[in-house]
Amino acid sequence: MGAIEERLEELGLELPPSTRPIANFVLVVRTGSLAFVSGHGPTGGDGRPVYTGSVASEVPVEDAYAAARLTILNCLRTLHDELGTLDRVRRIVKLLGMVRSDPGFTQQPQVINGASDLLVELFGDRGRHARSAVGMAALPHGIPVEIELVAEVE
Repeated sequence: MGAIEERLEELGLELPPSTRPIANFVLVVRTGSLAFVSGHGPTGGDGRPVYTGSVASEVPVEDAYAAARLTILNCLRTLHDELGTLDRVRRIVKLLGMVRSDPGFTQQPQVINGASDLLVELFGDRGRHARSAVGMAALPHGIPVEIELVAEVE
């Protein structure tokens, strides 16, 4: 078990089961030292969304934060499957967080902090990243959060 996987265990977390693409794309593409992880949502072991609805009328901000945390764990599972260990991640470079938002909702950054906070907890300074947090009218299968990730890898 690598150091990052041990850190997950210390935090009482584990990587969710592997997922499969829901359309005609791959979950991760590597080019040079970069890995581009496709958009993931807050799905459970059965591949079904754990959270659905619009933030904040159907999903409170606190639950959306938790959804972002689960979503980044799904992204990390895909990265782990690709690399064999998360210890091969040199740096989290960029995160795009999309939040299914009610009209007038402006707390997208607070929601996506669920992912960003966990990345820093796991990777320390290597987990600090550039980021965009944007509102969307809809996301696939009614999920409240979708996240894309770019990482520098060995």
